[in-house]
Amino acid sequence: MDRYAGRVALVTGASVGIGAAITQSLLRRGLSVVGLARRVDKVKALALKDAPGKLYALEGDVSNEKSILAAFKWIKDNLKGVDILINNAGLVVESDLSSAPTESWKRMLDVNVLGLSICTREAVQDMLSRGVDDGFIIHISSLTAHLPAFGTETAMYSATKHAVNVLLEGLRKDLVAKKSKIRVGAVSPGTVKTELLNNGKFWPKDLYDRAPYMEPEDVAEAVVYMLSQHPRVQVHDIVLRPNGSAA
Repeated sequence: MDRYAGRVALVTGASVGIGAAITQSLLRRGLSVVGLARRVDKVKALALKDAPGKLYALEGDVSNEKSILAAFKWIKDNLKGVDILINNAGLVVESDLSSAPTESWKRMLDVNVLGLSICTREAVQDMLSRGVDDGFIIHISSLTAHLPAFGTETAMYSATKHAVNVLLEGLRKDLVAKKSKIRVGAVSPGTVKTELLNNGKFWPKDLYDRAPYMEPEDVAEAVVYMLSQHPRVQVHDIVLRPNGSAA
């Protein structure tokens, strides 16, 4: 990780859960971290007095292209540009395939797929324009990207995460064709104890009492592992399962 000390990492959805854990993990390793989220006060609270890195809390919404472009402009104007992008922002809306309103599907697609793609495009273009050849793009995907849909209520969410992994491979090939050494990867966790699953009818209220789960810090450690590999190594996808999980 020493090669990234002082460099700029953008973490989307940084306010809570996995995004917050990744933000603090990178701060502890000396990176300048831009935490992007709608709840910017929660991002500001992630600052660590004893960490060598510096936190920049930025308000933004990855479902809104203008908001994304404004965030990248701010980073370019104030920090020169992005060297690492962690596409963590995501949401799950329980939406039956035969009856859900279109808006529920659109919300997930706008954040999980389109917003991720816009952020990726802007980060890659920024890196290429500055001659950054050791940059990194990491998508926080899901175990559901590797499995059939669990049911109709979460099928659209699963579809968005399958899309994330397809986009990852397309990006890898695009960068190879450009003869760029920018690396890409995904971390695909199973159940993680975050607020993502706390607000829904489909998920049982005692989910974390009934099934094994991981903590956000476990996913953050996987991100650090991916970043810390030698530049000749590209860890393409890390699948994390809670120990004892049947899925």
